Order: sequence, then structure tokens, then C-alpha cells
Amino acid sequence: MTRPHPLKSLTLEIGLAIGMIACLIGAMVIHTGSMPPLVVVESASMVHDENGEVGSIDAGDLILVHDQPASTIVTYAEATDAFHPAYGYEQHGLAGDVIIYDKNGEGGTPIIHRAILRAVAEQTATPDRQGSDPCPAGGTFDAQKRGEDGLAGTCILTWSVPGTSVRDVENITVIFDGTVAGYYDCKRPAHAGVEAHLVVWQWQPSHEGILTLGDNNKCSVDQGSGATNGSAGVHSPSGVVGPIRDVWVLGVAGGEIPWLGTVKLMAGGPNSYGTGDVPSSSFMALIILLATVFAAPQISDSIFRKWIASSPDLQHKEPGWEGLEGSIQEAS
Repeated sequence: MTRPHPLKSLTLEIGLAIGMIACLIGAMVIHTGSMPPLVVVESASMVHDENGEVGSIDAGDLILVHDQPASTIVTYAEATDAFHPAYGYEQHGLAGDVIIYDKNGEGGTPIIHRAILRAVAEQTATPDRQGSDPCPAGGTFDAQKRGEDGLAGTCILTWSVPGTSVRDVENITVIFDGTVAGYYDCKRPAHAGVEAHLVVWQWQPSHEGILTLGDNNKCSVDQGSGATNGSAGVHSPSGVVGPIRDVWVLGVAGGEIPWLGTVKLMAGGPNSYGTGDVPSSSFMALIILLATVFAAPQISDSIFRKWIASSPDLQHKEPGWEGLEGSIQEAS
């Protein structure tokens, strides 16, 4: 039997590998509706256990990004409201959806945090489009929400929060203590007027949108101290992130592929951003996984050869079988 040319064999194997990768990516794009269909988690803001935990989001994990209407996002407030249809819904270790969003719609590294509550405009008024103060009668000017005259920009006078008793109020107060709203544990001791649970206090949002929070951020919400006392907030070039508008949402976090994203983080060096946040157990799990992937073909090949060698057909050869056996050996 003639051996194939080594270069031809190498080209064929590379082509097969590229084809398999393309099929895998294509399947994920079809499944999620997003491109790219995966994001690498680069920080510890969503960690539940410092030693790492499959099921929650750790630095170095790959997360599927599902493209779905922003109106279908379930917030923590809704998922912990016994009277809401989404009651009991959980993703990645806590109630509600985890979303991937663009900070103030300005680009840069996206943020992957949990949707806590949604601020919805109730009463609105047409702004003074000629004056220096667009809302002279009070309220919040939302430059993107359309007013009653059909033009972009309106004055929001009152707010509501789905999943809570907050209805038609001038500012938002939600106490996540397990009575007024579902209990959200800040993972911190109560001291000096600081509660052990999340409190959104007299918040007047800058526009409609979702208040977000990293599971590991001890109730320091992304929208800053205007929403929750002591919050540092997430910053973009224009300042602290506002309530997450629907158009800023890049997707909803779906399934988790643990550990593999660590390879990308490590490509920037041991001191690259995010590498230090990867749990030590993830490095060990990644090493074991890669060793298994590399060893599996060798082990499978060895088992296959032994199985072929033990075949009754080879043990009881008929005339002319020697040439066929040699061909099998050459092909392998």
C-alpha cells in the first residue's frame, strides 16, 4: 500500500480541524443567535466561592451569550416576587438573569453582572425643547425616550419597579430584606447604619433601565452611590454607568464552559488583567482537562490496536491475509 505524501496528510488534518472548529462555532452561533457566541469572564465580580465553583461564574470561564429581547430579561426583584410569573427563576447561582452589557453604550470591555431591578417610567411630560431646563416642572429628562409629541426626549415624573410594590413614585426605594422584596445577602456584616442586605434608597434614575450588580461586589451596584449608599459604581469614559438601557444589552448569559477561558487570559502573561482572579482550582482543572484531551487519542489508539490484534479473524488467518494485515498496519 502506498503511503500518502506527508504534506498532503498534514493539509488534510489541518483542514479537518478547521472544519470541526467552524462547525462548532456555527452551531453555537445558531444556538445563541449571537456573534461572537462566547465571552471570557475576566474578573472575580461574579464569583460565589473563592475556590471556584461550577455553576456560578468564575474568572476564566467561557459563557454563552444568548441574543434575546431585552423585555424578556428577568430581574432579581421579579424572580423573588411570589406573585410574579417568573418567581423562582434562577441563573448562575442566584435569582434572575445575568446580562452582558456595553457600559453607557460606549464600547470597551463589556460587563457581565446580574439584573437586580428595572426602573420603568410611569408619568411623563413633554419637555421644554427651547429652554435651558428641559424639565422646569421637575422630573428626570430622558434624552432617548420619546415624548408624547413623538420626538426623542421626555420628562419622567414617576417610576415603577416590576416585581415590587413600588408604583408611580418620584424616586425608588426597595429594601431587599425578605419582606418588602426578596432577600439579597450583601455578604457583609451590618455596621454603622450599613445593612447586611441590599437597599436601593431614594434613587432617581437618570433614565429607564436596569440596575445591575456583581454577585461578589457586596452590594456595590454598578449605578453608584446615587442608587445604593457606598457604591463605587462601574465607570465608562463618560462617568458612572447609568441604568442599563435595552440597546446596551449585548446578550443574556447562558451555559457555562468552565476553565477554558483561562488560556486566553494567560496569553497576556502571568500578570495580565484577569489572570490573578482565576481560582487556583481552575488552573488545576484546566491542566487535567488538557492532559485528558491529549492523552485520549493515544489511549484510544492503543486500545483499538489491541482489539484488532485480538480479533479472531487475525488469529485464524487465511491465505492472502498477510498482505491485508500489513495494509492495516501501514494505514494505522
